[in-house]
Amino acid sequence: MKNYSKLISFFIAGLILFSGTQTFGQTSYGDDRSGTEGFQFTKITVDARSAGMGNSNMADATDGSSLYWNPAMASKIGSSFATLSHTSYLVETNQQYFSYIQKYKDFAIGGSVQYFTSGDQKVTTETQPFGDGRTFRTHHLSVGLTGSHKITDLFSYGISLRYYYLNFFDITYQTGAIDFGFSYDVGDTGLRFGVSVNNFGFEASPDGEVSNSTPEGEEKREPETELSLPTRFIIAAAYDLYETDQNKVVVTAQINNPSDNSEELNIGGEYSFMDQFFLRAGYEFGNEERILPSFGAGVKIPFSGKTLKADYGFTNFDRLGTIHRISLGFSL
Repeated sequence: MKNYSKLISFFIAGLILFSGTQTFGQTSYGDDRSGTEGFQFTKITVDARSAGMGNSNMADATDGSSLYWNPAMASKIGSSFATLSHTSYLVETNQQYFSYIQKYKDFAIGGSVQYFTSGDQKVTTETQPFGDGRTFRTHHLSVGLTGSHKITDLFSYGISLRYYYLNFFDITYQTGAIDFGFSYDVGDTGLRFGVSVNNFGFEASPDGEVSNSTPEGEEKREPETELSLPTRFIIAAAYDLYETDQNKVVVTAQINNPSDNSEELNIGGEYSFMDQFFLRAGYEFGNEERILPSFGAGVKIPFSGKTLKADYGFTNFDRLGTIHRISLGFSL
């Protein structure tokens, strides 16, 4: 019990420290780091439930999104699980996500694919700022393989190996990275914590060349800049605030410390009725584009001993518009 108490104190102290830095700290160098990393699509939330809760539920992500947030959570899922998710993102771009988790007692092996595309975009030049008649499409891909182990009913850990691919025009970037994390439940109190590090990997070198139209004619260039990954350190907590046979309220909090921006504090909550109908809301502090809270809803349908989940998440950007997400999950 003493070791558990020390561990709990460590997590709580970490949460208070990072929260204080975000809320009260006057010196922040996050703006100086903005735009300094590549592979930004890896920071786009992949599932509707997380989005509806303001990206605050890493410590409660016991579904297919665990492979995105914290690989330690995969072994806490009750059975094998498959997830499909679609995100209608900004300016007619979109993202697809698929994950599958296979349970083996206290172990879990999972695979995930995150694919983001810009759709057809106009090619603009100095002399033709509204387009020169050509179009281009960008492709962003992340493929992950995850292993997770629940050591006890209270503690689990996991690691993911990732391959990243980025392509625009005829330029390609490729690299690899790892995610790793831990999850800890504080006995039967309903309180749980999670810690993860995402996108910890190598810089990517460009391959290929691009042709640009200039007033002097066509010019071919080979990019020389390497792209580094937006590594994130995340610490999160979830708590079952209220629970009866029919009603349950879960509150969540999460602090993101990215390598290319300032810290964010996200909070959220979920109300469930009979563990079948769900309402969600959340807010992201430290994100200038988030003026309104995020919202979401979901339904869980049992059939033939299995479960089908359908979730919707809504997020609003102040100047850029709205984001809609739809996710389907299947217990197998």
